[in-house]
Amino acid sequence: MPTKKPTAKAAPVKGAKAPAAKQPLPSSKAAPAKPSASKGPAAAPAKAAPVVTVTLKHLAAEIAAHQQIEKKAADELLTGFVGILVQHLKNGDRLRIGGLGILEVKDRPERAGRNPATGEAITIKASKKIAFRPAKELKEAI
Repeated sequence: MPTKKPTAKAAPVKGAKAPAAKQPLPSSKAAPAKPSASKGPAAAPAKAAPVVTVTLKHLAAEIAAHQQIEKKAADELLTGFVGILVQHLKNGDRLRIGGLGILEVKDRPERAGRNPATGEAITIKASKKIAFRPAKELKEAI
């Protein structure tokens, strides 16, 4: 039989709860304990904090507070700004916003693809996409 070594006891901390009853150490003859998660599906990873979605209304409220103007005026300003951006993108212009980045429309040519359900070969029609390239300042800030 193995001999037990004496363990040093730590001094109790003020305001701390009494330690729970000690669990006996598993002996070498006992079967190893199985984790409870092995019977069911894999345990979910720890949940990250939810991502906050900031809307145009939220931005308008912040601008109104910083610039000391009415929320309605700030909302109209931002709505107009977005409308102007959209109009320039429709015209094919490239938008460079200092500190933020570059927005531009890129043409995607027609290409071959496959229907994932059937595996049938299909043709994906040409389209346009909006590309965003972040500015150096934005990359460094994040």
